[in-house]
Amino acid sequence: MQKVYTDQTLLAVTNVQNLLAASHISAKIRNQFAAGGVGEIASIDAWPELWVDYPDVVLAKKIISDYQSPNRGADWLCNCGEKNGIAFASCWACQRDNPALKATMADS
Repeated sequence: MQKVYTDQTLLAVTNVQNLLAASHISAKIRNQFAAGGVGEIASIDAWPELWVDYPDVVLAKKIISDYQSPNRGADWLCNCGEKNGIAFASCWACQRDNPALKATMADS
């Protein structure tokens, strides 16, 4: 597993975890309850962290990067005709993968 995201608030980390889950990427939150240790450890060491399995790291980082960018990009239209948000790696209606993400994965 590799850490792909951290933030000082559990709410922000959970939001990103939900974005990844919408794209069928399983993510684990670590340091979820570490805030009680602040004072004994540095506060940044107690921030919640989001970890994903190695096969999903590249796609997870792409989704997080798209989410954090000020210009989050445009929604994408699936072959089935459904409009999907930029954060979705697959169509919510038919489960087909986003062809733009496949091209990005092939380039990296």
